[in-house]
Amino acid sequence: MTQSVVVQVGQAGNQVGCRFWDLALREHAHVNKKGLYDEALSSFFRNVDSRRSDGRACGVGGRIQHLKARAVLVDMEEGVVNEILQGPLGEVFDSTQLLTDVSGSGNNWAVGHMTYGLAYREQIVDHLRKAAEHCDCLQCFFLIHSMGGGTGSGLGTRVLSLLEEEFPEVCRIVTSIYPSAEDDVITSPYNSVLAMRELTEHADCVLPVENQSLVDIVNKIKRMSHTGKPGSMIKRDSTIISGQGGLTRAEKPFDDMNNIVANLLLNITSSARFDGSLNMDLNEIAMNLVPFPRLHYLVPSLTPLYTLTDVSVPTRRLDQMFSDAFSKDHQLIRADPKHSLYLACALMVRGQVQVSDLRRNIERKAGRQAYVQFPLWATHTPC
Repeated sequence: MTQSVVVQVGQAGNQVGCRFWDLALREHAHVNKKGLYDEALSSFFRNVDSRRSDGRACGVGGRIQHLKARAVLVDMEEGVVNEILQGPLGEVFDSTQLLTDVSGSGNNWAVGHMTYGLAYREQIVDHLRKAAEHCDCLQCFFLIHSMGGGTGSGLGTRVLSLLEEEFPEVCRIVTSIYPSAEDDVITSPYNSVLAMRELTEHADCVLPVENQSLVDIVNKIKRMSHTGKPGSMIKRDSTIISGQGGLTRAEKPFDDMNNIVANLLLNITSSARFDGSLNMDLNEIAMNLVPFPRLHYLVPSLTPLYTLTDVSVPTRRLDQMFSDAFSKDHQLIRADPKHSLYLACALMVRGQVQVSDLRRNIERKAGRQAYVQFPLWATHTPC
């Protein structure tokens, strides 16, 4: 089993990362009933024996002692990271893998990229190396950051270049959160443009996510959960409510939006975390979907949306799900697929499905267009 490291940079990156780890722990707890540290857990977690002073990790097959996320948290403001450490997931993160400052980047790409990038270069590299040394077979780095802020865009892209410099053979998959047109940060367009060049140069694969698309999806989910139909309600342990697992907890701004991005990462990494008949390695995403090195921006899409809120409605037919996957209403970035050309498409299916039904829908979508590739990956894990 291979391992991956998640690098969270900036306020948005750490908030999304926190939601990802929360949902991942829930998912593994739902499957792992015996409390054993298995290969699925080892892909993103270390099992540390807290009784040992050296903090040595336990091998696969033993009892779960103390899970530590394979993560590096970086932010030039202490607020978000301190809140994470004081929250219910505080014990999941190793204090030696945290890097913070107090002043912030002032929503300035140059401050994050040049000033803090140079000042903290050695510390960032040291944290990345330590995280890599805990892996037996490091497969991928996941970088989560925003494009509008100074730390996320500036320091985030500097971390990306350091990953290429220090680990050139390890795949770098980046989740970038783009600002909307009504963003209240006046410098966000400039930060995004400057960060785009770095993403083009140093990333292997970029999953762009737009704030406005997240807002539209959240509003659509809320409409679905308030339709008044029998059984159409959000369950108490809904995956859209991360952390305490209940609707009584006071929701913070952007929590629902961050949770959608966390679900995207959860689904992408599912085949690396669980066994499946058609599982794939994470580096196969870039291998199959990137026709040219610099043309590595993918359009992520989620369907069905009601699984994000656990709305109790009848399961849609697989045919409808395939159609929704190519609908602009289900995409996390505003790009109408009807006015674009697909060079390659990957369909990652979770749950108990028949391969024959999948292939039938692939043939229906692809038709006789030989230039379209449809890699098909499936994993039989909780949806």
